[in-house]
Amino acid sequence: MFKSLSFISIGVVAAGFGLKGFLLPNGFIDGGVTGISLLVEALTHYPLPLLIIFINAPFILMGYYQLGKMFTIKSIIAIGGLALALVFIDYPIITSDKLLIAVFGGFFLGSGIGLAIRGGGVLDGTEVLAIYLAKKTGFTIGDFILVFNIVIFAIAAYLLSMETALYSILTYLAASKTVNLVVEGVEEYIGVTIISSLSEDIRLMIIEKMGKGVTIYKGKRGFGKRGENLNETDVIYSVITRLEMSKLQTEIEKIDANAFIVMNKVMDLRGGHLPGNKYFKNEGSLAK
Repeated sequence: MFKSLSFISIGVVAAGFGLKGFLLPNGFIDGGVTGISLLVEALTHYPLPLLIIFINAPFILMGYYQLGKMFTIKSIIAIGGLALALVFIDYPIITSDKLLIAVFGGFFLGSGIGLAIRGGGVLDGTEVLAIYLAKKTGFTIGDFILVFNIVIFAIAAYLLSMETALYSILTYLAASKTVNLVVEGVEEYIGVTIISSLSEDIRLMIIEKMGKGVTIYKGKRGFGKRGENLNETDVIYSVITRLEMSKLQTEIEKIDANAFIVMNKVMDLRGGHLPGNKYFKNEGSLAK
């Protein structure tokens, strides 16, 4: 719980800096519920801290039924903390340059949202609504968030100005990229599936030279480079970082130049022998 609250606290301070130090003094908005709050504040001049609480409230209530009690408590702490930070912390106004405002305002706001997510809560309730609607329809969470933000920026273009809307889109892009970076980490993980007649040699290479864990699947060949072949074979699965991809390919090439390799981006990892760990946690297994 202490770790979660630490992430949320740092996230609150960072998000508050992005809002009061960059976006709010210059009339810029972001996407999501935060963007709605900033848009309403720009049009009505109601206090932003109250708008953030009231506009997020129905989404957090929805999150209670979708994601549980602990998520709701952490989100209330995060959103309440952001409102208090905006009231009591005297953030300096950093710049009046519109490009710097969009980029760095989005960066600090995205950092705050990402850290709150790492802490188990949210500063913006958009994702909660998207999860709920995705379960009710055939669309994805990403589809709903995209449409939601398109509507917000279209309204901003009409009510404020096209220039403000365009800079706000840049703010949103900077924020969303930063959220992904904070939540997923700097190193991007790649899941690698390898099919080779020399699978045992490749398995040993991955363990001994790369220092990674592997999972072995029993498979049967269908049709490959050498034509039809229904012999049974071991299929190797492992996870590495993107920076290690070149080394792995080189080592596999030394063992079997005809090995079939499939690579997929991995969004999250739990347990097992994770990339970067020195020792096995669960010998011989790797969990995504």
